[in-house]
Amino acid sequence: FLEAFDYSPWNGLLYKLDLGWPKVPEYFTGQPVCVAVDSLRGLVYVAQRGDNIPKVLVFSEEGYFLYSWNDTVEIPHGIFVLSNTTDSSVWITDVGTGKYGHTVKKYSPSGKLLQILGTPGNAGSSLYPLQFDQPAEIFVEESGDSYVVDGDGGINNRLLKLTEDYKEMWLRGPKGTGIGEFRIPHSVTVDSFGRVWVADRENKRIQVFDKDTGEWLGTWSSCFDEDGPSSVRFTPNNKYLIVAQLNINRLSILAAPPVGTIGKCVIVNTIQLADETKPHLVDVDMKTGAIYVAELGAQQVQKYVPL
Repeated sequence: FLEAFDYSPWNGLLYKLDLGWPKVPEYFTGQPVCVAVDSLRGLVYVAQRGDNIPKVLVFSEEGYFLYSWNDTVEIPHGIFVLSNTTDSSVWITDVGTGKYGHTVKKYSPSGKLLQILGTPGNAGSSLYPLQFDQPAEIFVEESGDSYVVDGDGGINNRLLKLTEDYKEMWLRGPKGTGIGEFRIPHSVTVDSFGRVWVADRENKRIQVFDKDTGEWLGTWSSCFDEDGPSSVRFTPNNKYLIVAQLNINRLSILAAPPVGTIGKCVIVNTIQLADETKPHLVDVDMKTGAIYVAELGAQQVQKYVPL
């Protein structure tokens, strides 16, 4: 069924680096770990690690620094923006071990804390009350349902679907190499066909699940012999899947399968980054298709624009 994929062979690159983003790189005073785009409002949120620095920086999509905030973020790992015409919210997973850590937090765009998921300061595996241990990333749907990959090296290796009022709907895991098991589930995204895609980093594979039932739908591992995936994001129209590979400093652009089949992993293109860049997590602007890459090693965020 590979023949059914709608992609054409590309000559040359799909993306080019936007050398003018950001306008003033000196605002990255720590280690940028994650990035999220509010494509409706043209905003880019970057979370960074370090002491006595602003933990969240907000830029315009043109690269101008707008403002920052800091209050209740300890050690950020993942960031997600849910945005519609009336409202937007910023979600941050916090892998700190202090009084704000082991949580997933919801903020207003200006940094006002609106909601805490998990038990602040306490790592655990409980579902009632909800606990996390180094939650890696969250994806929130318009409906309010959310998907959390809980396991950036803590005791949990699980994918959790939560209802709008933060009750468990289904759970996949635990640690292992079998179907539906994980070793460091590091990134999660959902496509428009109702499938949940998880970067199962230490297992060097992507696993795919039905978003309603949690049923396992397939695995991609053949593209990740050299290094496991650390980030998964779709391009607009769900045509491609952008995957970051941290240890080999690479972005891989994979052909996204149509509804009904996962099929095999097909790399359409790659962007090879400089040595020691360490792309950790990425996000894609759903209006323009631009890719933003949070780079641990280079201590910067870079923007790639489609050609």
